[in-house]
Parts: sequence; structure tokens; C-alpha cells
Amino acid sequence: MRFQLLNQPGLDDRQETWSARNFTATPWFNRDKATAAWRHYLGSISASPYAAPAQADDLSGLPAAFIATAEFCPNRDEAVYALRLLQAGVSVELHQ
Repeated sequence: MRFQLLNQPGLDDRQETWSARNFTATPWFNRDKATAAWRHYLGSISASPYAAPAQADDLSGLPAAFIATAEFCPNRDEAVYALRLLQAGVSVELHQ
């Protein structure tokens, strides 16, 4: 059995969502920390859909997903990935 367990996932290095733009001074994790995490992860290369799955054109064929987000996390709104998975026929459970 395969599945995706995504807990407060960072799915898009572009950080263009409302939460990414507005949760800049939240206590535990904020935009600066998310930016640093992507910089450490990617180094000097550009993100591909394998590194930033929210950028993938086709999500069909992926395993079922459990996605959990935190209320004040800059990555929170990247959970729209769940809707894209559903549209691609992937079973999803989203907890926000």
C-alpha cells in the first residue's frame, strides 16, 4: 500500500499563496523560515515538480493522501494541492 503523508507540507517554492504572503511574523514557522528551507533544499537549482509538487501539471496516478496543515503556517494555503489531487481522481483526507 502506498500513500502520501503530508504534515504541514511545503509544496511550492514560489510562496504566492495568501498565507505565505501574510504569515510573515508567526511564532514557530514564518515566511523567512520557509524561504530558508527552500534555499537549503534546492540550493542554486530551480524547483521542478518533483521538488515542488504543486507545480506539477498532472497529479493523476499518485497515491492517496493525508494532508494536515497548521492554522498560522505560511505553507497552510498550499493545501489547495488537495483539491488538485481530488480533481485528478486521488483519494484525499485534509485536516486544517
